[in-house]
Amino acid sequence: MKLLIPLYALLLLTVSAPAQESCYSRLEGDTLTIGNALIERRFRWNGGNPATLSLSDKASGQTWTVRPQRPDFVLPQQGEPRDGRFATRRVAATSIHPAALETVVEFAAGDLAVRRVYRIYDDAAAIACDTYLKGRAELPAEGRETSAADRKNIESTADMRTFGTGTQIDRFAPGGFHWQTRIVEFKDVTDWNNNLVFETDIIPYRKSRHRGNLLFARDGAADRGFFFLKEAPCSDVQPAYPGYDFTTEFGDFAVAGLGITAEDLAGGEWVRAYGCVLGVFAGGEREALTALRRYQKQLRTLEPGRDEMVMMNTWGDRSQDAKVDERFCLEEVRRAARLGITHFQIDDGWQTGKSPNSAVAKGSFRNIWDNPRYWEPDTVKYPRGLHPVVEEGRRLGVEICVWFNPSVQDDYADWEKDAAAMIRLYDTYGIRTFKIDGLALPNKRSEENLRRLFDRVLEHTGDRAVFNLDATAGRRGGYHTFNRYGNIFLENRYTDWQNYYPYWTLRNLWRLSKYVPAERLQIEFLNKWRNAAKYAGDPFGPANYRFDYLFATTMAAQPLAWMEAGNLPEEAFALGETVARYRAVQEDFHRGVILPVGDEPSGRSWTGFQSAGEGRGYLLVLREHTPERRTMLRTWLDEGTRVRLTPVVGHGKPSVQTVGRGGVIAAELPAPNDYAMYRYEIIRRPDSRKLPTR
Repeated sequence: MKLLIPLYALLLLTVSAPAQESCYSRLEGDTLTIGNALIERRFRWNGGNPATLSLSDKASGQTWTVRPQRPDFVLPQQGEPRDGRFATRRVAATSIHPAALETVVEFAAGDLAVRRVYRIYDDAAAIACDTYLKGRAELPAEGRETSAADRKNIESTADMRTFGTGTQIDRFAPGGFHWQTRIVEFKDVTDWNNNLVFETDIIPYRKSRHRGNLLFARDGAADRGFFFLKEAPCSDVQPAYPGYDFTTEFGDFAVAGLGITAEDLAGGEWVRAYGCVLGVFAGGEREALTALRRYQKQLRTLEPGRDEMVMMNTWGDRSQDAKVDERFCLEEVRRAARLGITHFQIDDGWQTGKSPNSAVAKGSFRNIWDNPRYWEPDTVKYPRGLHPVVEEGRRLGVEICVWFNPSVQDDYADWEKDAAAMIRLYDTYGIRTFKIDGLALPNKRSEENLRRLFDRVLEHTGDRAVFNLDATAGRRGGYHTFNRYGNIFLENRYTDWQNYYPYWTLRNLWRLSKYVPAERLQIEFLNKWRNAAKYAGDPFGPANYRFDYLFATTMAAQPLAWMEAGNLPEEAFALGETVARYRAVQEDFHRGVILPVGDEPSGRSWTGFQSAGEGRGYLLVLREHTPERRTMLRTWLDEGTRVRLTPVVGHGKPSVQTVGRGGVIAAELPAPNDYAMYRYEIIRRPDSRKLPTR
């Protein structure tokens, strides 16, 4: 059977527009080359199933040559490639993403068609690859890894070269023996997990398997390196998971796990596997993280009027849907405006249908569309619809947003109805920001239908829609899957159950921010006056912190006031002045590469975040409950750099400093549990001597 469509037909369906001129792709003879001004990857064409020949970091002049040259994409028993095809297409910039160049490669093997779409942007030293499959293939579940103790010893050289062959979505084998390698595994399901980032540092030896979404490898002999990013949910929730994401063997690195089963291919349509990104860097950890972040920032352009927000959602005070009605929302919006809130989100309870979390009725998410009015405003609670609330929000400069739970049954088969419901809310009220809850992605069909839902709403709204993707429970997208659609609602924390500790939340943000753009996370702060007695005698109870400090712990992210403003004392509304000063720099702060500084939050640390731009940036310094009013804070600045620090929010003092060894600067705050955000300007760089990188 003929599985491949002609690529010229594919191109006719694609809108072409000039992309950045530095991106290029060409097939010359048996060599495919993809690159830009920062990176170049060369492949042996191999009948349409490319095998990497070399990878170049143009900024440093480093080129790695791959030996032996085996295909980057491997399926067990896939057979020889045939009918290889090649085309390029330029993807125009939108308000979601910058312009890109895509290289589309297709081949057939047996009854399976494979499409590999390589994406490259002008401003990133990385090349992404999205893989699609169609047809029939054996995709067996892979078993448990054999324990090293059950293998033969080093004298058995033939056995040392053998290892179970599984699926492989990409591979890079530069050779060498001095690769200092870090694998990073993530957790979501934050209703159950409060430790979200796990780093494993190794020097690769015999072939072994590792779990995680990120792999960094730095050649200790050359001070150069590369990274793999697997664009997939967290390891422990991926469907069709083989038990690992990466394999390493000396200087040979591969990415595994398609997220697809043979059953997923039964429909005869193209099915999207998990993506993979290969990027390069020169230097140490700072350069590696910056290279990763420059790629991540291409996936969704942060647009100030759409993506920047200080949101309030009243669910954090545990009234659920018992209070939600027109009068309550009008009063909350007015109070929210006093606090400087930009977005007021009505959680579960605004709609006619009743969810299982309703406090006033026993509802369900099953067969939602048996009630065609499920996603219309409750006429008892909102007799005039949402118009009065939306209009009051517009008058006060507060955008109204709502909660939405897509119809999960039959792998989101009703996604078109769900999209139509959100589109009606947009057309009727101008509502464009939706908290997406209750997701379950057990297979590829559910994931693809969810993408169709989001894409339909984005198309209708002209890319104005924003989805707050809840990461608290179930099999969901994690931190590296649906990045083009909005931000991530990270966690549910409540003083009622004594699981909100400010330093816990700060620690989760701090640890994630090294590998996930902080500006794409919604991070909560709560009403510190509620349930104070439940924390009696606890030095880390919320009541022991100033309200503006709790807000400061969220500044590197998208702050979320997880509370009812009506339950706040009058003194809380002084926060509005702090929020206004923060809002004046929020966009600029988030534009930089945000990384954690200082020590990991523990309740007694000096900690914070640095947002680095070209010759300038910001430092957010937080003094937790520690007696030292002064410290030397580790940053990502180079030793010997002369910087001017100007406070913009909080309680810092201006200064001019020379950065010390290890990137430290002096920081001083007058009291425990205090903070300051500084704008910094580099007024003199260090001399040309090579300085150690962190």
